[in-house]
Amino acid sequence: MKKFTEFRNRLSAVLIIFAFAVMPIAAQKGGAPPQQGQSVKGADIKGRAPVNKEILKVKLPKAEEATLSNGLRVILLESHRVPTFTMQMVVLSGGLSDPNDYHGLASFTAAILREGTQKRTSKDIAEQVDTIGATLAANAGLSTFTSTITTSGLVENFDQTLDIFADVIRNPKFAQEEIDKYKQRQIAQLQFQRSIPQFLAAERFQRAIYGNHPAGLIVPPVESIKKITSADLARFHSTYYRPNNAMLAIVGDVTLKEIMPKLEKAFGDWQKTDVPETKIPAAPEQGTARIQLIDRPGSVQTVLQLGNLGIERTNPDYFAVLVMNQILGGGPAARLFLNLREDKGYTYGAYSQFGGSKFRGTVISSSEVRTDVTEGAMHEFMYELKRIRDEKVSPTELENAKRAIVGSFALSLEQPNALLQNIVLQKLYNLPADYWDTYPQMVSSITAEDVQRAAQRYVNLANLQIVAVGDASKARDVLAKYGSVEVYDTEGQPMTKKATP
Repeated sequence: MKKFTEFRNRLSAVLIIFAFAVMPIAAQKGGAPPQQGQSVKGADIKGRAPVNKEILKVKLPKAEEATLSNGLRVILLESHRVPTFTMQMVVLSGGLSDPNDYHGLASFTAAILREGTQKRTSKDIAEQVDTIGATLAANAGLSTFTSTITTSGLVENFDQTLDIFADVIRNPKFAQEEIDKYKQRQIAQLQFQRSIPQFLAAERFQRAIYGNHPAGLIVPPVESIKKITSADLARFHSTYYRPNNAMLAIVGDVTLKEIMPKLEKAFGDWQKTDVPETKIPAAPEQGTARIQLIDRPGSVQTVLQLGNLGIERTNPDYFAVLVMNQILGGGPAARLFLNLREDKGYTYGAYSQFGGSKFRGTVISSSEVRTDVTEGAMHEFMYELKRIRDEKVSPTELENAKRAIVGSFALSLEQPNALLQNIVLQKLYNLPADYWDTYPQMVSSITAEDVQRAAQRYVNLANLQIVAVGDASKARDVLAKYGSVEVYDTEGQPMTKKATP
C-alpha cells in the first residue's frame, strides 16, 4: 500500500507539473489541424444559435462568518444539493514569505504536511483518507501570498475528515526520512521537466518578465531543495501556521450551528502569536523587448510565447483586459485560434491568457507550431497583436466575447467549489461584497474603446518579450527578423552571442 501510494503521489505530482507547463498552449487542444480553405483571418464569427439578449442577473447566496476563540476566521457557504463538503484552510503566508536563500520553503512545508504527524504516519494518513473516500491536498506557490490545505468528502464522514485535516495542519512531524524522499522526487522531477519544451518556455518567459522577483521562478532552485532540513520546515510552520494568520472556508451540506462546536474542538486551542508581515514585492519595470531562443536540436516543433507585464488582480482595467483577452485568444472562437489553426493549419491551438495577484501578472499569447511554419506563425502572431491594438473590435465580436465570459461564469455557479473560491478571492483581495453579484454587469459594460485601450496599454510591442523553444539552426534566422536573438541551452545557459537582425 505504501509503495502504491508513493507511486500514485509521485505520478500525480509529475502530471500536475506537466499540466502547468503546457497549460498556456495546450489546455484546449482539439484534433488534427483542419485543411486549409477559405481564409477566416480578420473575419467576424457570427452566432450559430439564438442568444438571450438579457444580461444575466444573479443573487448569490451569502456566506456566513464566525470567529473561533483564538481568532481563526470561519467562512461558511451552505450548499444542500448533495451530501458533501469541502474545507480549505488558507494560511496568509506563502512563497512570498520565503527567505531569499530558501525559495521553495513554503511549498516544501505544505507538501510535507501529509507525510506524517505526531500520531499518524504517512501511510496512516493515506489509508485513512482513502478509507472514508475523502481528499486531502496542500500547496503553496513560489510567488503566492497564501498556502492552502484542502479536504473534501461526504458529510457523514465530516468528523473523521476534520480530525485528519486538523492534525496535518497543526501537528506535522517533518520527519527527515520523509523530507529526504521528497527531495529525491523533486530533483528527479526537475530533470524530467527539462525535457519538456513547454516547461522550458514558461521558465524562460517568467525570468524574462520578472528577473529576480519570486515570480521569476516556476520551480525551486536545486540548491534550495538540497539544503532544506526538518528544522527549516518546522520553523516556517511554527512562524506562519497560526490561527490569527489564517481563515477557514467551508462549502457544503452543513450549517454553522452544527459545525462550530466541532471546529472549536479541533482548532480552538491552536495557539496564536505575532506573525511577521509578508511584504509583497512589486513587479520590476517592463524591460526592453527581447527575443530568447532555447535550442533543442532536431525538434520538430517550435514553442512560442509572446507577452508583456500585465495587471494586479484589483486593477480597474481587469474587466477590459478580461474581454480583450477573450477576443484575442480566449478559446476556439478567438482570433489566434481562428487564424493559426482554422485558417493556416499551423497548430492544434493558439491561445492567450492573463493573470494577476497583489503584484502585476502577465499577458501571454502562445502556441506550439511545426518547425517549418515558425516563420508564418510569427508573422500571424505579430499581425494579431498589432490588430488588437490598432483596430476597434467589431460589435459582433465584442458581444460574442462578453456573452462567452458571462456564460462561463453562469455555469461555474453550479459548482459549490467554484463558489467557495469566489468567496476566498473576494476576502483575500478585499473586493466589494457584491462583486460576484455584479460580475455579469461589469463584463457587459465593457466597450470597444475599453478593449482597445487595454490592448494598447498591456500588449506593448515596444517591450514585447518573445521566447521560443526549438531547433536553433532553423528558428534563429526567422526570429532574427524581429530583433536580436539570444540563444540558450536547455539548462538555461547562454550559447552564442546575439544575432544581428
